[in-house]
Amino acid sequence: MKFGVITFPGSCDDLDAQLAVARVGTAVPLWHADHDLQGVDAVIIPGGFSYGDYLRPGAVARFAPIMTEVIEFAHAGGHVMGICNGFQVLCEARLLPGALLTNTSLRFVCRQVSLELVNPDTAFTREAPARLSIPVKHTTGRYYAPEPDLDRLEANRQVVLRYAPGENPNGSARDIAGVINEAGNVFGLMPHPEHAVDALTGSTDGLGLFASLRGCGL
Repeated sequence: MKFGVITFPGSCDDLDAQLAVARVGTAVPLWHADHDLQGVDAVIIPGGFSYGDYLRPGAVARFAPIMTEVIEFAHAGGHVMGICNGFQVLCEARLLPGALLTNTSLRFVCRQVSLELVNPDTAFTREAPARLSIPVKHTTGRYYAPEPDLDRLEANRQVVLRYAPGENPNGSARDIAGVINEAGNVFGLMPHPEHAVDALTGSTDGLGLFASLRGCGL
């Protein structure tokens, strides 16, 4: 299983993501200015501050050359996971519904949170535990969509992860921490599973999200 991990100027979790996916497959670095996905089976868009978060987080990265290939890959059924800034990029690219807004606290938040797995029947979650402990670190992580859209997401089982009661760090609507597209092949989440793959960090719960993708492209 080959996982492509994109690096944008300002990415700061790309190496962590490469190390995480290397535990369950092969990590392939992808550069933002290229037009080649190098035959990967899944794409990871990592966290960080792509292009310095100019305009708004993810707004510039959405137009990077590599994203042309990612969008085509996703439309063809390829599996794509966006983590934190990667989630923002996917929303800007309209590969995922909704938007990420500034935290209600107006502050950067960095802490471990508990998550509930709402939909275990996706390509990204079939090997994940029912409750996960994964860190968050962001200023713009409040998930928003109009109420009718939220109702539709719930009805379609597109809400994949939810902050456990009392754990919502940013004011996300309905405690949503991660969503998937209608086709089920594009997944975005604000917490950082790549920082929860080794017992030394206090949790290995994030590893299941990457391990779930094994075999998707084979």
